[in-house]
Amino acid sequence: MPDIVIAFFALGLLAGLIKSDLKVPKATYETLSILLMLTLGLKGGMALHGETANLAISELLSVIALGFIIPLSLYPLLRKLIQLPQKEAISIAAHYGSVSAGTFAVVMTMVDQSQWPLRPETTLYLVLLELPAIIIMLWLHRYLQAKVAGDSKHSSAGSVLHEALTSRGVVLLCGGVIIGWIYGTSGMAPLTPMLLGGFKTLLALFLLEMGISTAKVCFPIPYKQWRLLVFAAVIPFALAWAGIGLGVLLDLPSGSILVLAGLSASASYIAAPAAIKAAIPDTNIGLAMLASLGITFPINVLIGLPIYQMWIEQILS
Repeated sequence: MPDIVIAFFALGLLAGLIKSDLKVPKATYETLSILLMLTLGLKGGMALHGETANLAISELLSVIALGFIIPLSLYPLLRKLIQLPQKEAISIAAHYGSVSAGTFAVVMTMVDQSQWPLRPETTLYLVLLELPAIIIMLWLHRYLQAKVAGDSKHSSAGSVLHEALTSRGVVLLCGGVIIGWIYGTSGMAPLTPMLLGGFKTLLALFLLEMGISTAKVCFPIPYKQWRLLVFAAVIPFALAWAGIGLGVLLDLPSGSILVLAGLSASASYIAAPAAIKAAIPDTNIGLAMLASLGITFPINVLIGLPIYQMWIEQILS
């Protein structure tokens, strides 16, 4: 049976489909997303406490490289096969190169439930994979704009980096990792009952809202975007293999491979929309949300993650 938190996503999806007046107030959703990302960072930092000397730099650099490779590989596919305009192709490639904090939270819960071993730095994968795609695709957008206009004074790489590094998700995740790493389990004890003990409750309420939001962006189904809908449904399974392949190549434990597969298969619907909309105001963020939140997120949570877990079991057996 799927983890209990998945039932809350299904409840939210059902509520949206039957047009119930159920809704999570915006302020509550903002609070939930803040607490969720902060808690994820704290958990990762606590796992790193006392383990810094054992970090494998080559492993972390490989994960960062994957964050650049995925969006750059998807961009020509989105342009030529899915037939999207340049700005939309850049936007969606950035969303799929970046990652989903909600998917990460679910896959970490699956790993805990299965008692699969994890490397201490596994939580860092979320931050390491979230930034590169946003940075490289915003740079590509500005490069292509300047090339067409013949303008050599396009926005600097520094401004793109600043936009990515100062986003709410990155600040909370990185800040949480640092705090958890410094204080460790004993130092975090006063906050453990509320934040860490209540993690599943936070995740359940967050997924309830994600279910409601998914129903809003998916129905009525925009049949004119059928190519994008097929892409969003199929590409997670291909991207999961990129994460599995890298995890096996790096000889990671099974839990870390599952997390890497789940992140690789996911698409951002928090950090990337904010960064892309700010940098490319006239792009259609609705298309990216339709693909990432409307199709890919529920497919990963309801179908994909158990399949990736089965693949990994078969590979490692």
